[in-house]
Amino acid sequence: MLTAGQAADCPQFEAVLGRVKVCGPVGRPRTRPGAVAADKAYSSRANRAHLRRRGIKAVIPEKADQAANRKRKGSRGGRPVSHDAELYKERNTVERCISKIKSWRGLATRFDKTPESYLAGLHLRGSMIWLRSLTPTT
Repeated sequence: MLTAGQAADCPQFEAVLGRVKVCGPVGRPRTRPGAVAADKAYSSRANRAHLRRRGIKAVIPEKADQAANRKRKGSRGGRPVSHDAELYKERNTVERCISKIKSWRGLATRFDKTPESYLAGLHLRGSMIWLRSLTPTT
């Protein structure tokens, strides 16, 4: 999903998750992944509740201020958020891909004025990354 450059990502969490398709070896793509790994920006009650309702494991670390607020409330603050650190390490792959995309200055700073031209640049950069992955490196 493409949003305005100044818009935050977190409010789009449910909409993006609704468009996710997980391809398996056979059959049609699943619309419900086994787990979602996201950074601390997505650590909100609403996002975690949405994942819980859909039966998806949340691999999202808790923000420091949320943890402090929960501890301040004592027993009324609820349980600490569970976090699978090993699964979270795989998120590094996504961060590296975003870094490759943003190596194009126009995409990193969003110089394109129209959403169509920005999306075309994303598609072009994605195609170049994919083509480079097909050629053997020495």
